[in-house]
Amino acid sequence: MARIELWNGDICDLEVDAIVSPAATSLWMSTGIAGEIKRAGGDAVEFAALRQAPVALGDAIVTPAGNLAARVIIHAVSLERDRRTNGQAIDQAARNAMARARELNLGSIAFPALGTGIGGFPLEEAARIAVSAVRDELPASPSIEHVIFALRGAAAYEAFARALSDGEPAPSRPLVQPESWQSVGPGHAAGVGAEPVARESVAAEPLAADQDQPIDHPDEAAS
Repeated sequence: MARIELWNGDICDLEVDAIVSPAATSLWMSTGIAGEIKRAGGDAVEFAALRQAPVALGDAIVTPAGNLAARVIIHAVSLERDRRTNGQAIDQAARNAMARARELNLGSIAFPALGTGIGGFPLEEAARIAVSAVRDELPASPSIEHVIFALRGAAAYEAFARALSDGEPAPSRPLVQPESWQSVGPGHAAGVGAEPVARESVAAEPLAADQDQPIDHPDEAAS
């Protein structure tokens, strides 16, 4: 049974089958989350992406993960060349990222908060769109057992926690205490079937009656 979890930390550290990199249509990985993924994974990641450019807004392509612990990187095109985005682009990019993972029969995937960095999209709405897209795609993706939203900061964490608990009463206090967060190294990262990698994991509404569920940038940047 698939589960969705939140984690505060560097998406590059996660030992998952696929890491989602926010991308612009040109697929350059200069700054933001995409730039961090390039620096951690090596220039070969960007070269492999550029060979497939340009890509339509909302689409997603796959490259090797270079030096990262992940097996592949899925470049989700959530940004126009001018580095702006919209709700439909975020929705389609998340859905196509799930589709690429499904096609490769992958078991685990990690997403950043698509569109909320240089893309400038409102965090609350981006969280709702991304969580909804992932939930919609999970029933058609039987191989995917673990989805992680890798986030940075209390605002992002709480926005995604609210999206995951949609329909439940609002909490009377913050969902997380930022000062208690601790970095988690690659040796403690999550894989399929692993315990939550963050100390502040949040359970989502179940996909089934008895099922548990637990920022970003573009082009010359990427979010």
